[in-house]
Amino acid sequence: MSAGRVGLVVGCVLLVAACDGAPRAAAPQPAGARAAPGESAQPSVAPRTAGSVDFPVIPQILVPDIVGVTPAQRSLEASMQDVIDPMAGISVRPANCASDGALVNEAGITSVDAQGNFFRNGDEGIFRMAADGSGTANFGGGLITVNADGSGTINGNGEEGTDDATIRVEADGSGSYNGKYGIISLDGRGAGTWNGDSGLITNNGDGSGSWNGPQGIVRINNDGSGTWNGPHGLVVNNGDGTGQIGTPAKPVAMAPIPRLGPAGKFPPLKKFAPPGAPCGFVITLEDRVLFDFDRSEIRPDAAKVLDALAAALGKIPARTLEVRGHTDAKGSDDYNQALSMRRATAVAGALRERGTTDAAARGYGESQPVAPNELEGRDNPAGRQLNRRVEILVRT
Repeated sequence: MSAGRVGLVVGCVLLVAACDGAPRAAAPQPAGARAAPGESAQPSVAPRTAGSVDFPVIPQILVPDIVGVTPAQRSLEASMQDVIDPMAGISVRPANCASDGALVNEAGITSVDAQGNFFRNGDEGIFRMAADGSGTANFGGGLITVNADGSGTINGNGEEGTDDATIRVEADGSGSYNGKYGIISLDGRGAGTWNGDSGLITNNGDGSGSWNGPQGIVRINNDGSGTWNGPHGLVVNNGDGTGQIGTPAKPVAMAPIPRLGPAGKFPPLKKFAPPGAPCGFVITLEDRVLFDFDRSEIRPDAAKVLDALAAALGKIPARTLEVRGHTDAKGSDDYNQALSMRRATAVAGALRERGTTDAAARGYGESQPVAPNELEGRDNPAGRQLNRRVEILVRT
């Protein structure tokens, strides 16, 4: 699934004791999955004993990365953009403000009731959410429900080319996954199963478990004993330092099998992020519309843009106007702060000359980027271009 996705990775390292002579089976991992932080993707086995064979290492149970709310949130924000582009380099979007009145830059919900509940029915889908981040999203073929305690369900995700899985997560960490990587179930108390391309893997949560896969059938008990029915015939570990191989059984020395570590839990689902209450709209002007690079004097050819903007603002019953200057991250903080303030002041003055309501000017320097100035340690000119902008916050 896409970036900004909710990672849900559960590692449970299932180990079996070692006997000597045959190569260990590598622990298969589904594409897109990863081991939990601090855990090894290749678990170790007990020391070998001469004259015996190695038990296969039971694979980890890995849950693929699961993204539910993130694509729903993106669809929600896209549905609220309602971008108007009357001329190149100028865009308009709904404005949302936090409880302290500060502008929230992300586009999002534009209506809210007295209890803080949001509702949106648009081209991208139907969205309902509460102020605590819980809610539902029915969009693009996907249905997502997230509860206040982090539990919820995902039925598809609505994004082409991604894992169209059915997922259930409970507040206690139990849950299930049914998708392209197979069927994964966890009880939240250390037990779990994975039925996928590598076969059926079971962790009983008490130190015992099994694997029915390409190496045969491996079973381990929580007392150090276990069996392997595979290419070497039946291998038995008695858990007391002895065992047998083949038929007729050949006695050999075997170290007891280590107990299985418990399976992990599903992390809570990520909640929706209500972007704030509606407070007007934001007009964004790219710096190249008005200014030469690194300059704060408005270019003469920007007169038509300012004439059209002033005429439009004169028809809006605004409570306040705030002109907000922004820069990229080139240069020092002090220099960028001063440049952004000079540009905001220049635009506010030009609008006043054209008869608009008196507007406050404020510079934010490089403190509020809308795109990364660098990507993977390299300069990102396209992102810097987006960050060099003047915004007009129209509070209605």
